[in-house]
Amino acid sequence: MSTAPARRETIRLTAPAEPALALQVQRPHAGALGDVVYVHGSTFGADLSIFCRFDGRSWADAMNAAGLTVWGFDFAGYGASERYRQDSALPVGRIDAAAAQLQRVVAEVRARSGGAQLNLVSHSWGAAVAARYAATCPQDVGALVLFAPITVRAADACAPTGYIPPAAACAPAHYRLTLWAQYRRFVEDVPRGRPQPLDEAHFQAWGEAFLATDPGAGKRMPPSVLTPGGPQADVQALWSGQALYDPACIAAPTLLVRGEWDTVCTGADAHQLLRALGSARKSAVTIERATHLVHLESQRGLLYNAVNTFLQRSAT
Repeated sequence: MSTAPARRETIRLTAPAEPALALQVQRPHAGALGDVVYVHGSTFGADLSIFCRFDGRSWADAMNAAGLTVWGFDFAGYGASERYRQDSALPVGRIDAAAAQLQRVVAEVRARSGGAQLNLVSHSWGAAVAARYAATCPQDVGALVLFAPITVRAADACAPTGYIPPAAACAPAHYRLTLWAQYRRFVEDVPRGRPQPLDEAHFQAWGEAFLATDPGAGKRMPPSVLTPGGPQADVQALWSGQALYDPACIAAPTLLVRGEWDTVCTGADAHQLLRALGSARKSAVTIERATHLVHLESQRGLLYNAVNTFLQRSAT
């Protein structure tokens, strides 16, 4: 069997009065265990997550090695997908719009796969979108992975600083995200005295790719990527006690996985969500010495293995 990394195909999804979406597929050299749709988080898209290669290997490559076909897409406003207009008075890309975009992607993947169920693997805010979809369209979803999911919290619960605007009601339509702000997200949760799980050389290459996703990034001082404000407004809503999805309506086998040092999805958050899930088959995994961004860190191989094992078991 070939050991060369699989090539990706890019598909442009268009629909009347809707933003065009960039959908990519990477197929395994052999095997047909099923389809995985990756749902990215609030600050970077598929190229910088599921398809991003570190030391020559990506999460998609690991899934391909397990016989899974990997589909990754960018929500509107991210990566290679169409940008929102910049004259909106309200945060763009909130969960209602995002769920509709995910539905378009799922319909395309299922049409190309003979109508078979697929698996959703999701991260952070994207896990809220995937959870809503799994709850409302259970017939489409064979298995669900919620990686570092954003969960509902009591209105008086403390939220990590620096991650979201002060309130959903005043969140901007877009905001500028600098490379320094991204770097802080990688390092601020690591306990003092513990080695960083982030490889600096990896971050330098990743950072250059991040800034390259926005042609206007270099024209701003400091360089920054214009990012939809809707996801951050959704996070603030969830952390203010507003349930944006109903975990009790999720029937698919579900894996919840998080990093040990993650303060965005804490151990308490994970425990509460796991208990609330309606799935008859549900489990949780904690990756040691890892943060909210395990998939880009030194412990990413443990994440790959946990998710692959779950998906393989769910397929049998």
